[in-house]
Amino acid sequence: MDPLSAALKIAGSGLEAQSTRLRIVSENIANSRSTGDTPGADPYRRKTITFGEQVDRTSGVTTVGVKKLGLDQSDFADEFDPDNPAADARGVVKMPNVNVLVEMADMREANRSYEANLQTIKQSRDLIAATIDLLKASQ
Repeated sequence: MDPLSAALKIAGSGLEAQSTRLRIVSENIANSRSTGDTPGADPYRRKTITFGEQVDRTSGVTTVGVKKLGLDQSDFADEFDPDNPAADARGVVKMPNVNVLVEMADMREANRSYEANLQTIKQSRDLIAATIDLLKASQ
């Protein structure tokens, strides 16, 4: 596989990986206040994503991909809210282990990585087009 096509494949895998990361971050933010349905029930548990390298069998290029989706096993926060249907006998509700500030920072990083991969694709396409134009002009 030529280097420009390889660059397109690698950047495309980066776009897909960061897109999945943005989806996970969005789910975490959307559920940052989702409690259990019954008293003492566990609330939403923060999702995590792990990336790993993968070899594309058709081209032999090493790309990035989602290695594993998991759940953050950190403790839930307790909040006093006796009117909540998920409150226990003491009026305490288990709250999700989602820190919105951490999620926003993760979203920002994923967005920047996505944009960098997108820019790589644009540059590769421009170089391929310029090469084709040079080949046409030489004939």
